[in-house]
Amino acid sequence: MTKILGVAGSLRRASYNAALLRAARELAPEGVEIEIGSIAGIPLYDGDVESEQGLPAAVTALKEEIAGADALLLVTPEYNGSIPGVLKNAIDWLSRPAKDIPRVFGGKPVALVGATPGAGGTRLSQAAWLPVLRTLGTHAWFGKQLYVGSAGQAFDAEGKLVDEKVRKQLGDLVAAFAASVRA
Repeated sequence: MTKILGVAGSLRRASYNAALLRAARELAPEGVEIEIGSIAGIPLYDGDVESEQGLPAAVTALKEEIAGADALLLVTPEYNGSIPGVLKNAIDWLSRPAKDIPRVFGGKPVALVGATPGAGGTRLSQAAWLPVLRTLGTHAWFGKQLYVGSAGQAFDAEGKLVDEKVRKQLGDLVAAFAASVRA
């Protein structure tokens, strides 16, 4: 069984990116399990808090989930033409202490997808993640791309991915990513 941990980069309850992650889990092929990790409960990074109190429990739990997964699927919004602060903040915490980076992220295959209400999709956000992923020593996967624009039309009121073209693209992406992880 190939285990992929998916993390949505938004805290909003009705997040299109959380909905896209749920759709990815639903579309995963046989032999592939997509577990959903959460950045909820991760406070703003503060080195004083880290040195005085250690890592928050939400950080420690997510670090262990990432370390235990075969691959990571980041489902990223695009905010102001770049990466969402809450997800970057979580990654900053997850990279602490620095000696843990190889255990948690080193060599981990990472795929990026994302959804946004804007027409342009999440191209800029996904591109902005690449230096961060490189710094963490991950293996960014470039097999397929998915930038869901006009997300309000791709999902119904309950957050179900109803755009059949996007569903096909997402299913193909998840299958190809999982196949590359197994190879």
